Amino acid sequence: MKKLCLALLLMPFLFACGTKVERLGTHEIKDVSGRWNDTDSQMVAQEMIRDCLNSGWYAKAASRLGKEPTVIVGDIANETMEHINTGAFVEEMQRALINSGKVAFVANADERGQIRQERLEQDEFASEETRKAFGREAGADYMLSGTLNSIVDSQSKEAVVFYQVNMKLIDIETNQIVWNGQKQIKKYVKRSKVRW
Repeated sequence: MKKLCLALLLMPFLFACGTKVERLGTHEIKDVSGRWNDTDSQMVAQEMIRDCLNSGWYAKAASRLGKEPTVIVGDIANETMEHINTGAFVEEMQRALINSGKVAFVANADERGQIRQERLEQDEFASEETRKAFGREAGADYMLSGTLNSIVDSQSKEAVVFYQVNMKLIDIETNQIVWNGQKQIKKYVKRSKVRW
């Protein structure tokens, strides 16, 4: 009986310590840790999209090719000490550039492998009318690559975290860098406990 009474007394405290979730708008800024977050990713994507579409490379490429340039996404290296999913801002860039109607993209190496496997299976299992042929892939004119770097200056409970994202478009035929975009983010973080 004592155990039952104790359990009943403790129950409100157990439920009171549960997780609380609050829905936020996707453009609302909420910086909890001071580390890279969704707001940083959105800021990088917006700056890179604007810079990429407004720089001189595009007019030259469209004139030379006689069509919109075709891009493939290469490596976007995370050189920071944090686990950062660079795919978030790269996908946002790709989406905006495609939707602008100015740039076409081809599938990256991982996606191409899946598509080629599908074509192999269609060769064996799909009807002649719906089967997709090999050797019809579009080649990319440019490769998008980049790096994400950070510098952390910390002492005791304070830190300044500096992020720099560099993105490049490289002409696949000539290896020339035709566009080089950069976004920098700097954060001052003060913690209640020492932990970096």
